[in-house]
Amino acid sequence: MTKWSGFDTPTYVGLQNYKYMFTMDPTFWPGLKATILYALISVPLGLALGLGLAMLLNRNLPGIKIFRTLFYLPVVLPIVATSTLWLFVYEPQFGLANNVLKALGLKPVEWLTDSHTALLSLVVLALWGVGSNMIIFLGGLQSVPTDVYEAAEIDGASKFRIFFNVTIPLITPTLFLQLITGMIGSFQTFVQPAILTKDGGPDFSTMLLNFSIYKNAFQGQDFGYAIAQVWVLFVLIILFTIIAFKSSSSFVYYENESK
Repeated sequence: MTKWSGFDTPTYVGLQNYKYMFTMDPTFWPGLKATILYALISVPLGLALGLGLAMLLNRNLPGIKIFRTLFYLPVVLPIVATSTLWLFVYEPQFGLANNVLKALGLKPVEWLTDSHTALLSLVVLALWGVGSNMIIFLGGLQSVPTDVYEAAEIDGASKFRIFFNVTIPLITPTLFLQLITGMIGSFQTFVQPAILTKDGGPDFSTMLLNFSIYKNAFQGQDFGYAIAQVWVLFVLIILFTIIAFKSSSSFVYYENESK
């Protein structure tokens, strides 16, 4: 509730920061929409891809540990280096992405300068680090008792039925953990738009809230307004977490509760 440049004495302004945020800031509502869309697209895709990879790598095959390591390797790379690498992948004329499209006979895409594809480009970069989801899902899959699978096979259940009626229910605690941490992490995304689009464009389509906070605080020298945005982001995360926990009883199965 102050106006503060970070260097002078804070001046109390009451609710003026919030009034400006909700009624006059041209970047806030597009940024909020982009943040929610980014979370709603990247998190479910990350969960699905992570679980799929975990299912593929949950096998006792020669060299399987090497494949697990390779899929996890992007996670341990610095996010700044990874984002810079993808900056070259999305380069319009010579980037790998458009070269692949040209090889397939398709038109090149302005990945980072088109408002229709810029946010999706960030989502693809988020999926590059899906190895973290894979590792946690792998631990969840390996904790499922083998006798449950044996009983299902004796009853004649197909692999499809076993996956949806046995595997998924028994790993829902792991799935719930991944959902909560994934959504919170997506709301706090900063490095990717800062490196790939630099200004949150085009048309504020990648102006994620955490990036907007940084720009207002450290580039606009308006720490009071940036902190007001932090509170909005905090409330957004808390609301999602409360909703997720309140609804978890309808889809999260804890084995001990059935005993």
